[in-house]
Amino acid sequence: MTNRKEKIGLYSGSFNPIHIGHLILANYIVENTDLDKIWFVLSPQNPLKKQTDLLADDIRYDMMKKAVEDNSNFIASDVELFLPKPSYTINTLNYLSKQYTQNEFSLIMGEDNLANIDKWKDYQKILSLYNIYVYPRENCQANQYYDYSKVHLLKAPLLNISASYIREQIKKGKSIQYLVPQIVKKAIEEKELYKSATK
Repeated sequence: MTNRKEKIGLYSGSFNPIHIGHLILANYIVENTDLDKIWFVLSPQNPLKKQTDLLADDIRYDMMKKAVEDNSNFIASDVELFLPKPSYTINTLNYLSKQYTQNEFSLIMGEDNLANIDKWKDYQKILSLYNIYVYPRENCQANQYYDYSKVHLLKAPLLNISASYIREQIKKGKSIQYLVPQIVKKAIEEKELYKSATK
């Protein structure tokens, strides 16, 4: 009997904050693909985005960890916080593949990210070496990368919940009940997060 590698899907993001859309999507993927576990990878800096409204890494990581701790299929990872900045996906994949030889790593991304993957560092290497599980995003058209053998299109639920919307609601003094896990809501309220730290 051969030792099968555990299949890990890397779901990267700023998680600013993590919300129920992230968790519903991750749960759909782990239940409906051959992935064994989802690692939520906190991104310290996206080279393609302005990060002026980003909360401190440790605060976002703490909320993310709390949000996933009750699901044995989910793991919170801070690996990118210790890798050189800016954070490039190919560097993360290379590092994890060397460190965790018992695992096989794949990427999880939205259709919008796949459409712009040619802006990523060493994107051809990513497309040829790693499976990519792609979830639907609103108003995205089919693109040239759909035909790659390692690209897997998912019929996951389309959830238009965004972290920016949640931050906006907080600034307006509105309830975020049901938009984030209760434990995350509690942390946001106790620390009064996003009231003035974000745009």
